Amino acid sequence: MAHRYEWIRSARRTVLIQIKENGSVIVRTPYKTSRKQVEDFLKEKREWISRQQERIKEEAKRRVTITDEMRKAGKKEAKKQIRERIAYYAELMGVSYGRIAVREQKTRWGSCSAAGNLNFNWKLILMPPEILDYVVVHELAHRKELNHSKAFWSVVEQILPDYKERRRWLKTEGALFI
Repeated sequence: MAHRYEWIRSARRTVLIQIKENGSVIVRTPYKTSRKQVEDFLKEKREWISRQQERIKEEAKRRVTITDEMRKAGKKEAKKQIRERIAYYAELMGVSYGRIAVREQKTRWGSCSAAGNLNFNWKLILMPPEILDYVVVHELAHRKELNHSKAFWSVVEQILPDYKERRRWLKTEGALFI
């Protein structure tokens, strides 16, 4: 077998291959799966595994390394910039908002509660300004539509006609900042 792997059996129905950030391979299978079936499956998926490992290596080279100094200065600057952008866009959109919090979330760039409280990831200021604006507008649009319906996206599009490109950028490049 060309690939080393960790094998985890569980009460699942399908076989899953997971590539970790360090490039290691985890195979998750139903209890009844044999070693030969796992080896055959890995052989069949050999090229896919190699492509994923290469992609992860390339992303690691581009990933932004955040030092403690960057974090401290970044959080302070983020509070200032994010508040300014919220004030600007809230007025433009005719919406109000509650408390603003700037944190370091692992999986979210922003959120808006039903009460209108806004949360943002400080790392947004490490990205191009138009991405910060997109997240601010996205969260403020929830003050009109607390969902992701067509009406919601229409609110976003009225302010940022190119929101789809910004959203795409955040989905592909944002992972480099987490």
